[in-house]
Amino acid sequence: MDANEPARARVSACIIAFNEADRIGDCLSSLAFCDEIVVVDSNSSDATVAIAHAAGAHVLQRRFDGFRSQKQYAIEQAAHDWVLCLDADERVSDALRASILAARDRGFADAAGYRFARLSDYFGRFLRHGNAYPDRVLRLFDRRRGGWRGKREVHEAASVDGAVVTLGGDLIHYPYRSLEQQLAKTERYARMMAEHDHARGKRATLAKLVLAPAWRFWRGYVLRGGFLDGWHGLVYAYVRANYVRQKTIMLWMLQHGQPVTTPKREDDTTG
Repeated sequence: MDANEPARARVSACIIAFNEADRIGDCLSSLAFCDEIVVVDSNSSDATVAIAHAAGAHVLQRRFDGFRSQKQYAIEQAAHDWVLCLDADERVSDALRASILAARDRGFADAAGYRFARLSDYFGRFLRHGNAYPDRVLRLFDRRRGGWRGKREVHEAASVDGAVVTLGGDLIHYPYRSLEQQLAKTERYARMMAEHDHARGKRATLAKLVLAPAWRFWRGYVLRGGFLDGWHGLVYAYVRANYVRQKTIMLWMLQHGQPVTTPKREDDTTG
């Protein structure tokens, strides 16, 4: 390197994980080009930590108190200011890696952060249409100018102060192990979002109860071409519409003083 050239920017990959032994290995392998890998684990009971250690990652334990908080903690522990944030069910594709390395070799001079498309596998087929794609996410950024901000702990998103540039290549996503897991996950997220919206004073209406799920399905499956993904696109669109229905119903119940989870009884000894 020429003495007058600036030192190459270094990148820390940051991952949060809990019981991801079956998926985290591929995630870590796709991040081998990074200068450091930080894994924040929430006391996994499987081999997640052992796999992360074997891959050379710096592993930290932290009690889970929300997705946003966990991810912000992870970037704060990184050794380098440029951070690349992934979930354990995501992998950097070859094309995306090439785009990241090219931006790095330019010293990340054109932006405070970079977004890229996320391509999700849905039970054996990658969804390339509808609400599922391109699903661009901001995951590579300078933590001195941004981070996982705000108070919302679910559907969290990073933001930066400065320009954001879109990179070529996809972040590959394997979000669901089974339909049962997807349904349980969407119900949990619906509850968390309803509680968040209720705390902020948002309200559900009868019109939203009826129309919002239908609009989500119509927009994704018809207007955005989700039908082009075959039966996979149809099932995905129905499940996502059902998420909107659940979230709206839960918000309706909360604003009418009704619980959305089963209250724990004083004589309950199961927990």
